[in-house]
Amino acid sequence: MTINSTTLAIGTSAGSLAAGIVSSFLMGALALYGLLHHREVFAWMKQIRTTDAENTASDEPDQWLADLYKAQCRRAKKPSRTPDMEEISQIGDMIRGIVGHIEAIRSELTAVVECVDDYLDTALPAPTPALKVSSQDHQMQLVQAMKQEAARADLEQAISTARQKITLLRRG
Repeated sequence: MTINSTTLAIGTSAGSLAAGIVSSFLMGALALYGLLHHREVFAWMKQIRTTDAENTASDEPDQWLADLYKAQCRRAKKPSRTPDMEEISQIGDMIRGIVGHIEAIRSELTAVVECVDDYLDTALPAPTPALKVSSQDHQMQLVQAMKQEAARADLEQAISTARQKITLLRRG
């Protein structure tokens, strides 16, 4: 009695061999898909972390700009002397200190600082102890007050532009 089969062929048929090969190809394809998907997820997470870091860097200037906006609004249509402008001066100095550290909004912050300086330069002189103010002095103070209001309006516009840029950077 002779057996015409080889050891390799015992217990295997063409169907089970094909199923094993197809199964291994499917597992390989699934593993490759998983790797590619994880690479995309990690790239997305890195982008989110970078965006979060940039947003955190602009949180402080945004808050200072909001405070500056409130401070200048309190001075609207009110002729101010140097002591009245102390809060605006202080916030302007804080913004001046970070202008060089945030490249994305450097030009907008520089414009705000320049407008703060221009506004502070329009401070009315200290009052004189004179009982009566001359007409000429009164006229000069009115002109200075109008220049001050114009500088405040320019400051308001610069603050608005800088805050809009920060908002755009956070979205993008």
